[in-house]
Amino acid sequence: MTESPNPAGARLNALLAASAQPPLDPVQSQGFDALLSLFLRWNARINLTSIRDEEGILSRHFVESIACARALPAGVSTLLDFGSGAGFPGIPIALCRPEIAVTLAESQGKKAAFLREAVRVLEISAKVHSGRAESLATHFDCVTMRAVDKMQLAVQSAAKLVRPGGWLVLMTTTAALPALKASAGTEFTWNSELHLPRNDDRLLALGFRTL
Repeated sequence: MTESPNPAGARLNALLAASAQPPLDPVQSQGFDALLSLFLRWNARINLTSIRDEEGILSRHFVESIACARALPAGVSTLLDFGSGAGFPGIPIALCRPEIAVTLAESQGKKAAFLREAVRVLEISAKVHSGRAESLATHFDCVTMRAVDKMQLAVQSAAKLVRPGGWLVLMTTTAALPALKASAGTEFTWNSELHLPRNDDRLLALGFRTL
């Protein structure tokens, strides 16, 4: 098979460099090449995301998720991507942080089918929970959330799945963050927020569960 003359990994590294982020290593670049190819095929059939163009997918979904993966504290070994949707940030986390066992929770059947195929094709350390994340009985070192429906309400459920001493990681907007922190409850203390690359209004917030 002829290799793309401008593979996703090379374009991602250019976008990362423009955001003062380190480049992907060769193995990670190959993983993101494969992810983009798979994502584009499935997105044409089942509308995984409203962002249709490759550059938009790379700059919004991929770069944001890579930044999230890199910001996760050391020592995280289990992670739940709550309402994973098209797999962001969960799949890029699995590609960038292979030491983390990722659970992708998604209740919509077609999207869950895509996630299962992505796990198979990419051979990542991840599994798919094809149902509501709230139904899980497990507690995780880290729970991530990004673009979840009724997110303020969902944060209440997600917070309960974080083990004491674990992390709740929210990818959201400056305006929405205070209400989401309040929904998480008083068991969490919050680090300073990080601005996500290429969008001054979008933040990454890490909450540490103390109780």
